Amino acid sequence: MDIGLDPITGKRKQKVKSGFTTKQEAEEAAAALIHEVNQGTYLEETDKTFSEFANEWLPIYSESKDVKPGTIRVRLHEIGKLLPYFAQLKLKDITRKMYQDALNDLKDQGLSDSTREGINRTGRMIFRKALELELIKKDPTEFAYVKKDKKTIEQLEEEEVPNYLEKEELALFLETAKQHGLEHDYLAFLILAYTGIRVGELVALKWRDIDFINQTISITKTYYNPNNNTVEYQLVPPKTRKSRRKVVIDEEVIQALKDHKDVQNQVIKRLGDDYYNKDFIFAKMERQFGYPIVIKNVRDRMKRLLTIANLNEELTPHSLRHTHTSLLAEARVSLEQIMDRLGHTDDQITKNVYLHVTQEMKKEASQKFGELMRSLR
Repeated sequence: MDIGLDPITGKRKQKVKSGFTTKQEAEEAAAALIHEVNQGTYLEETDKTFSEFANEWLPIYSESKDVKPGTIRVRLHEIGKLLPYFAQLKLKDITRKMYQDALNDLKDQGLSDSTREGINRTGRMIFRKALELELIKKDPTEFAYVKKDKKTIEQLEEEEVPNYLEKEELALFLETAKQHGLEHDYLAFLILAYTGIRVGELVALKWRDIDFINQTISITKTYYNPNNNTVEYQLVPPKTRKSRRKVVIDEEVIQALKDHKDVQNQVIKRLGDDYYNKDFIFAKMERQFGYPIVIKNVRDRMKRLLTIANLNEELTPHSLRHTHTSLLAEARVSLEQIMDRLGHTDDQITKNVYLHVTQEMKKEASQKFGELMRSLR
C-alpha cells in the first residue's frame, strides 16, 4: 500500500503487511489503512521497547522542566519498578490491561499507595510523551488507577498527624542545645524551630540571605548532596515555586546570627586562604573549613540532643517544621498564613497538624464554657 511520500527522497513510501489467514481479512486491513491515509490519521508506530524509550524520555523530561537532581533519581527509581513488566516489550504492544495488571501486582508486593502513585505518574508521563511524539496510537495508562485499601473508621480517626514537640518540650530542647550543643547546634535548631524552614534550605543559607535591618531570611535555594560528600554538594532551586519566600524572624534569632557571624569572622581571619569562603552561614569549622555542613550532620546532632534531654529520639529536623506549625496554630495564626510562611501551596500533613491543634483548642473552649456555667450554680 502507498502511504505517502518520503520527505527526503520524494519517492513514494509503501507499507507491506502479510500473515493474513483469509483474503477478506487482508482486504479489510487494506481498507482500514487507506481510510487512515486519506484522513491523515495514519501513524507508523515505533518498534522501540519500553526500556529504550524510557532512556530517551528521561533527558527530555529533565530538559523541558526545571527538574532537580533528586527528582531525576526518583524518576529513575520508578522506571526501575516498571522495567520487570515492560523492559523488552515494544511500546506499541503494551496494552491497558497489561499496564493495570502491573500496577495491581506492585500492590500485591506490598508497595505503599504513595509509592505506586509515583510509579504510575512516571509511567503516564512516559507514554504520554510517546503519544505526543506520534510513536504510538494509544496510551495504555489512560484509564489506569492505583488500587487502595479502604480505611477503617479507626484509621480515618487517626489521620496522619506527625510527631512534633509541645512548646514546653521545644523550650527544653533549645535549652539543651544551648548548654550541650556542638558548633552552631543552637543556632541551627533555633532557626528551624522559629521559622519552619526545611533542613535543606537551612544548610544552603548564605549571609546575603539575611536582612538584619528588616529581620528577614530569604529562601532562594536548597542543598542537595545524596552521597553526604562534603565537597560534592549542589545548590538547587527550592522544592516548589511557592518555596521561594521571605520569612520574618524574631529578634532572638537575629541576635544569635550576629553572635555566630562574629565567631565565624574570627575563624576566617585566622585561616585565610585555607577557608572555603562561599558565604555559608552553617560552614564547617574543622576540616574542610568553610564548606556547608551536610544534612546528615544536622540529623545526627538532633538525635544526640534529644537523647540528652530525654525527649522522643524518633523526631527529626523536619519535626521542627511541624512543631512550628502547631505553635502558630496555637497562637491562632490562620492556616493560609502558615502555608505561606512554610512555602506550601497545599500540604495535607500541615493541614492535619493544624486541624489537630485547633480541634484541641475547641475542646478546651468547650470545657471552659462548661466550667463557667457550673460555677454559677
